[in-house]
Parts: sequence; C-alpha cells; structure tokens
Amino acid sequence: MVREDLRNVAIIAHVDHGKTTLVDEMLKQSGTFRENQVVNDRVMDSNDIERERGITILAKNTSIFYKDVKINVIDTPGHADFGGEVERVLKMVNGVILLVDAAEGPMPQTRFVLQKALEMGHKIIVVVNKIDRPDARLDEVGDEVLELLLDLDASEEQLESPILYCSGRDGTASMSPNEPGTDMVPLFDQILSYIPAPEVDTEGSMQMLVSSIDYNEYVGRIAIGRVERGEIKVNQEVTVGDYHETKKQYRGKIVTIYQIEGLKRVPCDSARAGDIVCISGIEDITIGDTICNFGEFEAVPFVKISEPTVEMTFSVNDSPFAGREGKFVTSRHLRDRLFKELLKDVSLRVSETDSTDSFRVAGRGEMHLSILIENMRREGYELGVSTPRVLYREIEGKLNEPIERLVIDVPEDCVGSVMEKLGARKGELTQMAPVGSRMRLEFLIPARGLFGYKSEFLTDTKGEGIMSSVFDSYQPYKGDIPKRATGSLVAFETGEAVTYGLYNAQERGELFIKAGTPVYEGMVVGASPKQEDLVVNVCKKKHLTNTRASGSDDALRLIPPRVLSLEDSLEFLADDELLEVTPKNIRIRKKTLSNTQRAKDRAKL
Repeated sequence: MVREDLRNVAIIAHVDHGKTTLVDEMLKQSGTFRENQVVNDRVMDSNDIERERGITILAKNTSIFYKDVKINVIDTPGHADFGGEVERVLKMVNGVILLVDAAEGPMPQTRFVLQKALEMGHKIIVVVNKIDRPDARLDEVGDEVLELLLDLDASEEQLESPILYCSGRDGTASMSPNEPGTDMVPLFDQILSYIPAPEVDTEGSMQMLVSSIDYNEYVGRIAIGRVERGEIKVNQEVTVGDYHETKKQYRGKIVTIYQIEGLKRVPCDSARAGDIVCISGIEDITIGDTICNFGEFEAVPFVKISEPTVEMTFSVNDSPFAGREGKFVTSRHLRDRLFKELLKDVSLRVSETDSTDSFRVAGRGEMHLSILIENMRREGYELGVSTPRVLYREIEGKLNEPIERLVIDVPEDCVGSVMEKLGARKGELTQMAPVGSRMRLEFLIPARGLFGYKSEFLTDTKGEGIMSSVFDSYQPYKGDIPKRATGSLVAFETGEAVTYGLYNAQERGELFIKAGTPVYEGMVVGASPKQEDLVVNVCKKKHLTNTRASGSDDALRLIPPRVLSLEDSLEFLADDELLEVTPKNIRIRKKTLSNTQRAKDRAKL
C-alpha cells in the first residue's frame, strides 16, 4: 500500500546554512500557528544552549499539513560533532532536502550528510538558500552541488534532482534563480511531487525501529521512530530486541502513543505503517532497537554509528573550592549522569577507569564533549576535566590516528599565516580555490593538530575566517606536533586577588582574572609568553609604611583580563592541567596543586 496522505523528509545542511529558519517559515506558511500567535525565531531550537549559540544540537521532529497531506519534517544538526544524530534519523525518511548557502556553497558537513543520504538511496531536493545575500553565487553554487553529487557516485536519478532557490528569512521559494518567489508553495509542491510516499505493509505483523530517544521525568524513556509495518496500538504486548544481537529480546507493553502535529505531541490510540510516532512504557529501550508484535520478533537493519575520535577524563572535583556551588559533587552522581547521557546520545562512549573517581568519556569532537560539560554544569554538577586526547587505532600492526578534512575560508591576505600554522601542525593542503574575494583552502590534518588552533586562527584572520572540519579517515601516525607556545601563570597562595598583586603579575603575561576573584595555590591565573610556567602572587598586598611620596599612591592601572569561555579553556589546557567546572565558575588548575611539589617533580625529570 502507498500512503499518499503522508511524506517523511529530513532537512540536511552544513552548520549555519539556515535549516532551522527555513523550517520556521514552512511552519508559519502551512498554518501551524494562529494569525496572532507570538512565535520565537528558530522555534525548533528549543534547548537553551541551541538558542544561545545559534546551532542545532539535537534532531527534532515536526509536521505540517499541505493539501491534506501530512509532511513529517526532521530538522537535523549541521555540526560534524553531532553527525550521529543525522545518521540515524535518515532511517525514518523517504527523501531529503539538501540546503546549501548561496554564497559559501557545499561545505564539509554538506558532503558528509549527503553521502549518508545517497548510500540509503534517498531522493534529494536541492535548495540554494540565502539568495538575498549580496555575495550570492547562484549559478556557481548549483554547479558545485552537481560536482559534489558526481563525486559521491550519485545515481542518474539523484543527479537530476530539482533545484529550488529560497530565502528562508523572507519565506520565499522559486524554481528560477532570476525570479524571486513570493511564498514557500513551490517547495511544498516539490515535496509532494518528488519525494515518494511511503510504500508500506499495513496488514502485516507490527514492526517499528527506534531512531531517537527522549527522556521525561514522569514517563521515563520515550522512543521515537517510524512504524515500518502493520499497526501499533496502546496497551499492546510487544517483543523488543536489536539487529546486532548485543542484548537479549525481552517483553514490553506500549503505554502511550503520540503523533507529532506541528510542535505538539498529540496522544492517539494507534498508528499505521509509515507514521512517525513517540511511544512510552518500555523502560530499557534504546536507539537501534526494533519493537515487534509479541512472539513475532524480526529485527530491522540499523546503521552502525561512526565511532568516537576524541576522549577526555571526567573526574570528581577535588580542588580547595569543591562543593561550594554544585548540588551534585560525588562520584556516584557523576557516574549516574554520564550513563544517563548514553541513553540519548549514541555517539558517546563512557568507560570506567582504575580510579573510582574518574571516567573516560569519548565523543565525536571537542564541541560534542563541551556541550555535555555545559549541560552538566547548568544542572548543578561539579567536575574536573582533562585535556582532550585523540583515540588511536592499530591497523595492520601500525599506529593510526584520526584525520580531519578541514575547510577554511579566509581573506586573501591571511592565506600565508594560516598555511604556515597548519603546516607546523602536520596539515596537508589538498585544494585551494578563490571564492569571490576570499580564498577557500582544504586540508587533511590530524585531529590532534586542531586542538587549540581555533583562537589562533581567529587572531590570524582578524576574526574574518571561517573554519569547519569533518572526520575523514584513519591514517598512519604523522609524528609529533609541537605543544602550545605559551606557559601558565600559576597562583602562589590561596586568598583573594588584589589590585597590587595583579599589577605586578600583569608584567609577566596575560591575566585571566580580575581583582576580588578568589584563587588557590596551583590555580592558573594567566598565560605566560614563555613556554615554562611562572608562579605569581596575585594576593600580595602593598606593604604599608608611614612614609608617603607624591605620586607613589596613584591608582594602579590594570589591563582588562581575557575572559575564557568553556571552549577557550579546553583549548588552553596543558597535559599537566585540569579544568575545574562548577555551576558558576570555570577555573584552570594544575593537577598537582603544591608549587613546591611540582618543582621537586620537575627536578627529578
């Protein structure tokens, strides 16, 4: 049976090419909101961090109605670190909308997600977005997308994909690059005519694949997926298992079923094959599981999620200021929270270490792990985090490391400094081409070569550079890469930083703290231009005498400190340092706090 009343489609694109804004307009123009309803911009980015950073982290489902057809739309993340989200939601859909920026053209993540969609044989609608940009290159970008499809061995049918020209912000779509549209109707019409309706067996035995997991304090785990066959009903007895047979099959019961309408989840009694639904009631269900009629288990093949490439050690906060701000500070709290995250995030790996106080957490990249750290600190957790490390593999007896495909867009006068820095980090230039008034460089570079580079890159390009990377492959170890060029300014004693002490310390390097900041011995308070660490006393007060001289007591002028964000701090960390993360503060500290002990350890070396 063909479900002509239904279409399932995912929107895929590189980060910041306008997916979420386009979904906003699709929702508005399909009548999802009332005429006078107040709606936030980027309404699909419901998470606080997503709204603050302007990026999508979690894939989200919504639906719109057009000409009596329900179109299920999945908004996916554009950042490579959250690629695990994209890989699995593609199992729920029959076609994809590939969004490409009219000025930037196809970028690394565009290539990554498009390759996954082509492998699954999905039909593709190409949308060139942001056509109202002054530097838009409509014809060239269309050719670049065609080249990319050829490069990825697309089928003849996929090469003849329709191309639309849209402005997500203005809510217009058109089939011609020269005539701007007036509304989104051409896009809706293309979805109905080009994306195939799901071909399903509504009479067979019920079968559903879980592609995503949500969590609710009241009902526990909520499984989201497409009903592959048959009909699913409330209070139905089911068998649950997985395709790779890593766990035993077990019995469960469907307690509630929700269909997605607009931004709401609407309870229903049953759903047919082809529908995307949310169900609750099965406690241990996880991504990749298949739900079938009780006693009639037949697993649905599930894509194996790409392995993590970067790991950090998360440990209990044992600094002198531990326990002052957080609600959750023990190893039991930390362990429970990390294993709870595994229920939602299939790209994450958590493993125990020899110590009961620390855990190894592996993910797709620094961004992936920093979002987890940020979420934990907002929930009231205190923890210590080590420097990021890459995960090596032994292939045919040789040590191999993860290589990233890095694409950089920079003004022409910055090309020299960028190539020099990346050359020192074992980057290999594979392509170089002008894009408008800028240059686009493509490198293959070890993942560890990118640690700590972003802040340098922004300085070298005066804030105008754009860089993005995606995992490419494992290749033989490329040799040593020099560590960071600066040392740390380390606090001499515990106390409160005062102006006099900071004034003397700022001559030694760049400070990260201001007067009145509590510090402890072994805490990093700044960066030293030399490669070795310097111990400074920022708590030192001026020695008072009864002698006065004109001018000696004038106000001391402090250079404003550099305030580090969470990502900046992770980039700055050296191997012998930890990042102390609490709900209100982020502090960098030495693993060994005692200055005398560190000096003794250095002397032994």
